[in-house]
Amino acid sequence: MTRATAVRAVLAVAVLLVSVFITLTMSPRLGLDLQGGTRIVLQARDTATVEADRETTDRTLEVLRQRIDSLGVSEPTLTRSGEDRIIVELPDVQDPRQAAEVIGRTAQLTFHAVEGPGTEKPEEKTPDGEPSDGKTPDPDTVPDPDRLTLPDEQGRLLALGEPRLSGAGVEDAKAAFDAQGGAGWAVSLEFRKGAGQDWKKLTGEAACHPAGDDRRRVAIVLDEKVISSPQVDPSVGCRAGLPSGATQITGSFSADEARDLALLVKGGALPVPVEIVEQRTVGPTLGAAAIDASAQAALIGAAATALFITVVYRLFGALAAVALGAYGVISYAALVALGVTLTLPGLAGFVLAIGMAVDANVLVFERAREECADRPKRSLRSALTTGFQKAWSAVADSNATTLIAAGLLFFLGSGPVKGFGVTLAIGVAASMFSALVIARALTEIAANSRFVGDYRNVNGIARPGAVRTWLVRKDPKLFRNPARWLVVSAALVAVAVAGIVVRGVDLGVEFTGGRLVEYSTSRPVDVETARDSITAAGFGDAEVTTAGDGDLSVRTGKLDNDGEHALRAALAEEGGETTKVRDELIGPSLGDELRRNALIALGVAIAVQLAYLAVRFRWTFAVASVVAMVHDVILVVGAFAWLGRPVDGIFLAALLTVIGYSVNDSVVVFDRVRELWGANRRTPLDTIARRAVLQTVPRTVNTGMGALFILAALAVLGGDSLADFALALLIGIVVGTWSSVFTAVPGALALERSAKAPPPPAPGKGKGTPRGKARAARRDPLDNGARV
Repeated sequence: MTRATAVRAVLAVAVLLVSVFITLTMSPRLGLDLQGGTRIVLQARDTATVEADRETTDRTLEVLRQRIDSLGVSEPTLTRSGEDRIIVELPDVQDPRQAAEVIGRTAQLTFHAVEGPGTEKPEEKTPDGEPSDGKTPDPDTVPDPDRLTLPDEQGRLLALGEPRLSGAGVEDAKAAFDAQGGAGWAVSLEFRKGAGQDWKKLTGEAACHPAGDDRRRVAIVLDEKVISSPQVDPSVGCRAGLPSGATQITGSFSADEARDLALLVKGGALPVPVEIVEQRTVGPTLGAAAIDASAQAALIGAAATALFITVVYRLFGALAAVALGAYGVISYAALVALGVTLTLPGLAGFVLAIGMAVDANVLVFERAREECADRPKRSLRSALTTGFQKAWSAVADSNATTLIAAGLLFFLGSGPVKGFGVTLAIGVAASMFSALVIARALTEIAANSRFVGDYRNVNGIARPGAVRTWLVRKDPKLFRNPARWLVVSAALVAVAVAGIVVRGVDLGVEFTGGRLVEYSTSRPVDVETARDSITAAGFGDAEVTTAGDGDLSVRTGKLDNDGEHALRAALAEEGGETTKVRDELIGPSLGDELRRNALIALGVAIAVQLAYLAVRFRWTFAVASVVAMVHDVILVVGAFAWLGRPVDGIFLAALLTVIGYSVNDSVVVFDRVRELWGANRRTPLDTIARRAVLQTVPRTVNTGMGALFILAALAVLGGDSLADFALALLIGIVVGTWSSVFTAVPGALALERSAKAPPPPAPGKGKGTPRGKARAARRDPLDNGARV
């Protein structure tokens, strides 16, 4: 065992031990779509006097935090998003009506002196100036139009004076049961220093009026509604007032009424009004089912992938399967240790990354097979080391393109889709470690064994694979006429575009705005019966479809929480006990924004991938790869249009992943083209391209199979939540594999006919590389240079 191998083995063991410890001692942080609960996104709005900027949004967030804390929700989370948005997450809250009502109270909380009984507004006058009822009003009874007149808690009108202090002066408000004084439930008030003096003065002035007089009352007003108008106690003398900390509002309060009043007074008003632009509710059973389905898909897919690479690469494939298991532990531990919130798309990303984690191992093993085929007498260890060295460029480029896709998902995605980008990025890093450290250490230790080296059928890389042998024997002339492949690709694009034009794209509620609610009923209800019940309840524009195992999905335009409650009650008349499984509400402004951001994300993805490829490869290769990538995107969208499947945020995550996968495949092919062309500068490019494709097809097929196993398991076991995601990726991987060979390569050949640039330099002979160093670079890794 060499020193490098020993270092890799020790590092692998250390990382695995730490990962196992984290896995056993820490729990993952689940998003609301997995644990169940309600997520509300609030948009702060400007007023005539206050701008909804970062500072006012932060102050609004703190007021909301006080209000929500009083609701008794377990571990609520409030965060600011951008300059003027607030994200509220309420675990285990299945009926968001109370939370939305409390959050939405936006008016200024004010305290007023009561100036006496109020009167109705003046009667409307006829065009000739007379009252509409023909009576002449008494001037003494006509209220001042500038005076605020509001009904009290019992509906009696009160004439209120100017606001004397605002809710900003309230330090605290608590509901408590006064058992000793016999007052029952009461609300105690504490004011800040300056506001306490104003309160004392206000109550002192009210105490100058006799008991029972309306003018002895103080009105607390929120949203132009009197929430409390208590009388000052007779024991308080005129001008004496109530000091802060000694104020107690009593009445015939129930416990809930006292708590609500304390909540309103303490929470006060929001510095700026807020609008609910997004609201999502997920039932706990849906999240638990998604976790179980993803776990089953991961186990089945990983087992199938491990079995496949073991059959193809035998002993070394089995060692790669061990490294794949280590990858799963390491990536999961990284997610837990970093405190990443695991969402449903993120969970799908974690499962998908298992299938993609074998990519680097496949690249290395295929290069090692080539080395053994070219020089049958060389040692197994030498061939394996050269395989790692020569595969490094393709491994780095392919993982870089996937990281670019993950970064775009995180920065341009919304809500749970960001979690997919995070888990995908962590999966890429963990897969690199498992392939280049763990798998390399295991295979190098095995390669040092005489038994493994002597029995070539055991190790799995000493002999070429069956697919490679067949292709080399047949040697198909794939690119004798590359234009025909471009015609086939153009025809496929035309079919996809026809689907988009004829069938249209079924944009999900996330992109159109509206509300989508999924219900589970205790008795089976067919769609027509459900539609009739909902129409009879006044929701004629609702679209009713089936979802999952007999569930009902209802999609409407504008629908508030009270309307949703009424809709559920209408379904319950036919279906018995009706449970809300999933609820998504997207405001029209947010729907427009998300749709616009989705287009921006796709445009940025194409531009960034083009820029990266242009730096790493020739411009002709970069343009051809991006054309193939756009080809793949159109085909996936067209397939969903023909199938009538919805296009939503999770579909966007799948589409951006397809972009990364498509470029990944093209990078591997063009990396081999660049290498072969540099070593054979006088050979025609179409011959070079044919050889490169034939040499990389085994890698493309074997890597694709690993991902297909996982996605097939997700499509079958994932239910409605993940089926469309898996379907989009299944289609994307198939068309991406096709386009990397039959669109990108013919496109590059067509562009190269008009290009003026010379062939790339030979390996090891780049600009400024001395000849001696080039020779050293091609030396056998185990050759120390000694000669006799």
